[in-house]
Amino acid sequence: MAEAGSPFALGTFAAGNEEFPGLVVGDRTLNLSHTPAIPGNVLSIVEAWDAVSPRLAELAADSDSSRWCPLAELSVRAPLRPRQIVQAGANYRTHVIDLAVKHAELGPERTEQQVRAETTAMMDRRAMEGEPYLFAGLPGAVTGPYDEVVLPGYSEQHDWELELAAVIGRRTFRVDRESAPRHVAAYTIANDLTTRDLVFRGDMPEIGTDWLRAKNAPGFLPTGPWLVPSEFVDPGDLRLTLELNDEVMQDESTEDMIFDVAALVSAASRTVELLPGDLVLTGSPAGNGLHHGRLLRPGDVMTSTITGLGTQRTPCVVEEA
Repeated sequence: MAEAGSPFALGTFAAGNEEFPGLVVGDRTLNLSHTPAIPGNVLSIVEAWDAVSPRLAELAADSDSSRWCPLAELSVRAPLRPRQIVQAGANYRTHVIDLAVKHAELGPERTEQQVRAETTAMMDRRAMEGEPYLFAGLPGAVTGPYDEVVLPGYSEQHDWELELAAVIGRRTFRVDRESAPRHVAAYTIANDLTTRDLVFRGDMPEIGTDWLRAKNAPGFLPTGPWLVPSEFVDPGDLRLTLELNDEVMQDESTEDMIFDVAALVSAASRTVELLPGDLVLTGSPAGNGLHHGRLLRPGDVMTSTITGLGTQRTPCVVEEA
């Protein structure tokens, strides 16, 4: 359900064979597919966001209408299928510090405390003078917030990465950091799954990371449950929590981000013309499976929550032969 403080949200739902855009208020949904002046799918609504969002607010204010139905009666799909996905890596301070310590050669002359201090100073410089680390994802990885995640049989090192995702609301090209927030229509939840042993190419170590193989298997980007308009969200003060089989694995605030949403959108737009409905993922906090020494297995259930944006619940299943 859309949580307190968010007057409405937007999602894609199914009832029987019909898939439709829906307005969410509390635990009820309004089918928008036959509503005058509202486009027939969520991507088209986001493309017309500046014109349509006032109408959505009007409809949300009339949530007592008999046209609304309980969310529990509907299937929830991924909110939209983006045309482009930009992803950020190494964007949470605690996460980067933990990685630095994990890979450092510690001893009497190089202690964990020293590594943490050096890494913190490096991130301070990076935040002031550096650039975000960005790369591209594929729309084919997107799946719904309650769908099963099929773990590919070619590896046993699949990992979770809960992330805040910004949804672009207008064409965005070479915008500055101050203007960037006006180009974000909404926010949603993404779990950017990664196959750890495919991140680096053993046969070509000089070429660096291989994000195509590591992150783009079908269903490796559970998204949703819905889009919450940016006017209802403070992206700098949200709590991200991921539980694996009811045990908390990730629990961090977006205050820990090195580059905020505005900086990420601005940086991406210097190279890419972002389109309405595109996703800009903001990186994952500390606490992934590599940190805990516990990667995903068939039968696991991931429960992912971000303040005000709802909750995902995604079970993991084995790939059929």
